[in-house]
Amino acid sequence: MASQMSDEQASFTHGSLLKHVTVMSFTSSIGLMAIFAVDLVDMIFIAMLGNPSLAAAVGYAGTILFFTTSVSIGLSIAAGVLVARAVGAGKSEDAAEYATSVLVIGVVVSVATVACIFFWLEPLLDLLGADRQTSALAISYLSIILPSMPVLMAAMIAGAILRAHGDAKRATMATLAGGIVNAVLDPLLIFTFGLGLQGAAIASVLARFTILIVSLYPVIRQYHGFAIPSIGLLRRDFSVVTAIALPAVLANVATPVGTGIVTREMAKFGTDAVAGMAIIGRLTPVAFAVVFALSGAIGPIVGQNYGAQLHHRVKTAFKTALGFVTVYVIITAIGLYFLRDLIIATFDATGDTLTLVLLFCGPLALTQIFNGWVFVGNASFNNLGHPVYSTWVNWGRHTIGTWLPVIGGASLWGASGVLIGQAAGGFVFSVITVWLVFKMMDGQRQDADKTHFDKQLRMHVLESRRH
Repeated sequence: MASQMSDEQASFTHGSLLKHVTVMSFTSSIGLMAIFAVDLVDMIFIAMLGNPSLAAAVGYAGTILFFTTSVSIGLSIAAGVLVARAVGAGKSEDAAEYATSVLVIGVVVSVATVACIFFWLEPLLDLLGADRQTSALAISYLSIILPSMPVLMAAMIAGAILRAHGDAKRATMATLAGGIVNAVLDPLLIFTFGLGLQGAAIASVLARFTILIVSLYPVIRQYHGFAIPSIGLLRRDFSVVTAIALPAVLANVATPVGTGIVTREMAKFGTDAVAGMAIIGRLTPVAFAVVFALSGAIGPIVGQNYGAQLHHRVKTAFKTALGFVTVYVIITAIGLYFLRDLIIATFDATGDTLTLVLLFCGPLALTQIFNGWVFVGNASFNNLGHPVYSTWVNWGRHTIGTWLPVIGGASLWGASGVLIGQAAGGFVFSVITVWLVFKMMDGQRQDADKTHFDKQLRMHVLESRRH
């Protein structure tokens, strides 16, 4: 019965790995692109209000929101890893119990995180380099959207559970629904009701509730994906969940730390430079949504095959994902180059804002290849039982690998050098990540072969004694 269940549910343990990577990446990216596209439209609407400080405020607020989202991503990774492994092994009851434990722990963590951020909000904005006016605008925006973090946490965990079951379509529909709600409400709240920046925040909150509802429903109805929560269940699963979630959270939190370093250095070149970086921050996930989706897409594929002990397919899936992201980024970067005039006109970019946008639509876009390699590598670390590797790689990349190159780049090329330095550090650590993954996979394959040999040897000895 268990093996039959595994064959029925573990859809990634057979068939073309290129097809699985492509389908999971593109379907996952559709929903992400919808959300990110709405964020981009937000920025366009805010730019239309004619106050550069508003765009800069969104940039500073975005760095703090990036931190909260990173915490949510870390918990959703734990949900995806544990559920995908259980599904791959044909243990549906374990999958539901793990999903429940991660959801409860995630909501509790998100409430505590929001409380801490509110307490330190002004000092955090000061640390990022925001002036008094921009800081006040950012606080008004964050005061509305931050309390909805537990909603986003639950929604992201539910989406990870759907993908772990191989159901990228429903996970995509949830984020797509949220994007539609946000897109419809944005112009109404920002312009029609005259709420400006606060209107954009309210629309985002309502979109998060939409994603939660649409993603939770199929988990409960289609997959019976949750168990009845209890203190005993949480006590039993706490160490297992935190063993994956804590390194994953730490690894993901490193990204906003690096962004904070870049933002602070960019603030030295004025509001136009920060506004330019904020525009790039909105353009990047729209143009490269597939790259951002790779982490969630490759995880279940690796997790199911690892759970089924198909080590050759695990390594092939990793290689396939690396090649896929490289080709995708090259094609997208070429498209951005030919669209650069339209992008500049849309944001009416001038000065340092113009310089940075032109840089992004040129060679800087190609560096997303290295981001993609790191995303694929981190997903592999998390699903192969070595989440601490992703923690060390991410923290190295976003501290030493960001701070030193950014300072050096800024001293040589000004505001543009900040982004060039950030990209240079990303290249170095992407190579380290890929090397570590291959070394880890080879080690696990050798261990698996040795275990199989020892088992066969014991069986042979026992058979010989019988005769």
